[in-house]
Formats: sequence, structure tokens, C-alpha cells
Amino acid sequence: MDKINKSALEGVINKINFSGVILAKNEQETLIEAAYGYANRSDEIENKQDTRFGIASGCKLFTAIAICQLVESGKLTMNTKLKDCLPIEFPHFDDSITIHHLLTHSSGVPDYFDESVMEDFEDLWKDIPMYQIKQLKDFLPLFQNNKMMFKPGEKFHYNNSGYILLGLIIEQATGKSFQDYIIENIFLQSSMEKSGYFTFDNLPKNTAQGYIDEENGTWRSNIYSLPVRGGSDGGAFVTAQDMINLWDSLLNYHLLSEQMTDMLLTPHIHIENEEYYGYGVWITKKHQNIYKYHVMGYDPGVSFASAYYPGKKLIVAIPSNQSYGPHDITEVLETNI
Repeated sequence: MDKINKSALEGVINKINFSGVILAKNEQETLIEAAYGYANRSDEIENKQDTRFGIASGCKLFTAIAICQLVESGKLTMNTKLKDCLPIEFPHFDDSITIHHLLTHSSGVPDYFDESVMEDFEDLWKDIPMYQIKQLKDFLPLFQNNKMMFKPGEKFHYNNSGYILLGLIIEQATGKSFQDYIIENIFLQSSMEKSGYFTFDNLPKNTAQGYIDEENGTWRSNIYSLPVRGGSDGGAFVTAQDMINLWDSLLNYHLLSEQMTDMLLTPHIHIENEEYYGYGVWITKKHQNIYKYHVMGYDPGVSFASAYYPGKKLIVAIPSNQSYGPHDITEVLETNI
């Protein structure tokens, strides 16, 4: 990306009424850094370049990095079985489920939110109110006693429950809460001082409220749509710059060794066409070469995309406090890559 087609970019920003931040940097310069829309619509407080945004599943990468750190420290291996590292009863789970299966969405464990058959994330909280979901263990009643979807390793099927289990494994192995471990061992090590797993009822200053736009032109906030606090399957709040810092730390081996970083970024499982999945990261190839490593997140009132393009040494972060936008903007940016 040498130059950005600014007219095309502004066109899509206006078309979708984008609300969020766009940040793109290579090794030499910042190519674009801009904020749009309101962090608080009621008080018309504008988003800023350092506004914090929820990133939904975009932070599964943090969970994967944490697991890789525990593998490096000898507490786990990628072949460690779920049944050997969690003292929790899963009556219908296959005994052969491994850490590798959970990281690559190939475990077959029942998903508490199966995106292939469920359309509305908010439907989850009809039986168990979202305000009761404060810790990782609170998710267990949503899937613990359900039957497997398929045999471990049989195929890729995006799975949130698998990452809840990985978070519980991190807590079991370290004796710390998942959130505390990530903050201490990833955020603070990556100069992500403004990021955190904040609770909806106590958000810090300069944090964007998520908004759900209704078909009739009205809107509502997402405070009743998501768990009170994010965890190992998603829900952290970050700034765009903090996400750039995370990529920098990962790619410069500040979080993991070079060997373990390469393992995390390896295309472990083929999804379709030239799409693959590593450990907590999506991988896109073009002509058999890796085009980008990327993460994304979608929740009611939240959307997020961030990527590293190795051919151009380019990092992009696009957080948004509405349910759409980053994908459209990424498409425009990629026309210049």
C-alpha cells in the first residue's frame, strides 16, 4: 500500500456512516489515522484516535498467545488433553480433545453460540441473564452437558466454547483469573496500557458505547446484549494503536520465541479456498503465498478487523462501535495492497 485511494475510502465511510477508528502503519510511516462518529451518541461525544472499543472475537488471538506462553513454560503441550488439565465434568465430550483442537476450532465441542444456526446473539440471555455472566465458569451451563458436534480433528467449525475452555485451562494452570493473566503477560508486555477487560457497568473514560441500529432508523446501546465482562472467547476493549502495538510485539518475538511465534502463525487447518486458521488467527493466502494474518470480531454493537500484511510490512486496525463497517473499509484498503 503506497497510496490510499482517499476518495474511495471516504465514499464507503459516508455510505455506511462509519463510526470508529482507522489506523494503518508500515515500517516507515502512518498511512492513515482517523476517527469517525460518536463514542456516545446521546451526548454527541466524538470518537477519538485513542478511544477504546470492544473488539468481540478479535481478541481470541490473546488467548492463543497465552496458551503458547504456557506451552513454552512447560505447563502444557499442544497435545495435552482437555480431560487432563481441567477438573470439570463434561459427560458427553470425547476424551481425545487436545489443546491443538481447541485452538484451531476443530475440537467438535458443543458451541454455546453456534453462528451457523443461531442468528441473534441476544437470544442466549433469555434463559441465563447476561448480567450473571461475570466469570468464565458462568458459561459452562450453556454447553457443558451437551453432545459433541463431531469427532475431534474431523473439520473446522468456528467455536466460542472451545476458547472458553482454553481460558479455563489458563486459569487452572496459572492460578490467576484469565483477565489478570492477559493484562500482566500480554497487554503490559506490549505497551497496551489503555486496553483491558472492562465491565459494562464500569467502563473507563474515553470508551465507546456500542450501538445497534434498528431498521426503523432508531438505535439502542448494546449493554443488554453481551456478558458483563469479556473473557477468553472475546470482549476486550482496545485502542487502535494498542492493537498495532500487539502485532509489533508478537512479530518481534517479545511475547513468544521465534519458534513458537511461527507455530502460532502456521496455517494449521484449511477452511476453504485460500483461507486457513492458525492459533487464534485467520490466514489468507494468494497464489500459495501468505497474503495476510488477520483477526476479526462481531457482536451486537461491535465490529472489528485488524491485519498484518507481510508483503508490505503493513499493519491495519479498524475498531467500530456499531455492528458493521470494518469489513467494507478493509476491502477498499486492500485494493491498494
